[in-house]
Amino acid sequence: MTETTLEIIPADIVIVGAGPAGLMAADHLATLGHRVALYDRMPSPGRKFLMAGRGGLNLTHSEPLATFVGRYGPAREWIGPMVESFPPEALRDFAKGLGQITFIGSSGRVFPRAMKASPWLRAWLTRLGDLGVTLHTRHTFLGFDDAGAVRFSTADGAEVAARADAVVLALGGASWPRLGADGGWVEIIERDGVPVTPLEPSNCGFDVAWSEHMRRLAGEPVKRAAVVFGTERVRGEIMITGYGLEGGGIYALSRPLRQAIRANGHADITVDLRPDFSEAQLAAKLAEPRGKRSLSTHLAKAAGLAPASVALLREGHRPLPTEPEALARAIKSVPVRLVATRPIDRAISTAGGVAREAVDFHLMLRKRPGVFVAGEMLDWEAPTGGYLLQATFASAVRAATGVGKYLARRK
Repeated sequence: MTETTLEIIPADIVIVGAGPAGLMAADHLATLGHRVALYDRMPSPGRKFLMAGRGGLNLTHSEPLATFVGRYGPAREWIGPMVESFPPEALRDFAKGLGQITFIGSSGRVFPRAMKASPWLRAWLTRLGDLGVTLHTRHTFLGFDDAGAVRFSTADGAEVAARADAVVLALGGASWPRLGADGGWVEIIERDGVPVTPLEPSNCGFDVAWSEHMRRLAGEPVKRAAVVFGTERVRGEIMITGYGLEGGGIYALSRPLRQAIRANGHADITVDLRPDFSEAQLAAKLAEPRGKRSLSTHLAKAAGLAPASVALLREGHRPLPTEPEALARAIKSVPVRLVATRPIDRAISTAGGVAREAVDFHLMLRKRPGVFVAGEMLDWEAPTGGYLLQATFASAVRAATGVGKYLARRK
């Protein structure tokens, strides 16, 4: 049995997890003058944060706050007040304080001018170092000892424990485990009697039983589409993959799609390939003389459908009608059956986590006073578009504020 030794590192607060939530909590508490020790199991901090910024770091969104908080679905009553306390404007001001000026894109999404996460992270780590935050990498969270100290295993196989007056857990969900968040904390805190909603993939792709022709189109986008499921309709690009569908138009519906597949074994969506046109407008365009053009060429010229869209249309409607009204109707409603969610380790984010009833207003665990939870560990989900990072940062500020109040009461 490996002997556990106590790490003698002066700290008022131990934060476990050096992703966006852990870094924000550390920043908030160090700014208040607390001594903060930050632990992470990876060799360097913020790995998933860096990955999120590879295609452009979407920090938040500029839409009205009332609309914004509605994006959290069933969790809006819980997450909404946190976002209202630390809204998008506050996050943009925080970014400015790190030298990261932001701008609003044409979609309303907010990005740093540098677009990438690496300049932000470098500036942030420098700031945290200046504030006295100590960073300890290659420390894997094991739970708590009998005295309440936080236990870790180190890269050399040793076990150590760090004692502090308060602890913030910011260990993420279970998506992209190679970047740090593997969901290993679930079993650990469930042993303490903390209720945890099972982790599931969110903002994920879905499997479709494609024909061989569709599988050959893997990587092709279907742009300007609208995805309809039940009463919900989402506009956005979708991506054809070898196994099914990905993309923003699919991700935004991942919660109801996931629930339908769990209940029925499948989820039937329809794709509107030309949401900017009514059936009548499309029919008029398709009624124009076709001449010697093939049907695919006619669909491209008259309806503006790219080859990937035509392929999806043919996949959903066999045989494909040629009469203008029927063809327009088919274009506006292409059926696709989703049969499974993609694995959680390939999802953008995670649903499920520490249940709302497990924590108090300040996100302190009721079963472990002095231990707070922030970020994707909590039971909420949101679509892409800036809502994920905004809630992650806002929950970290809520938890850090709670830590400050908790320590003040103890003193």
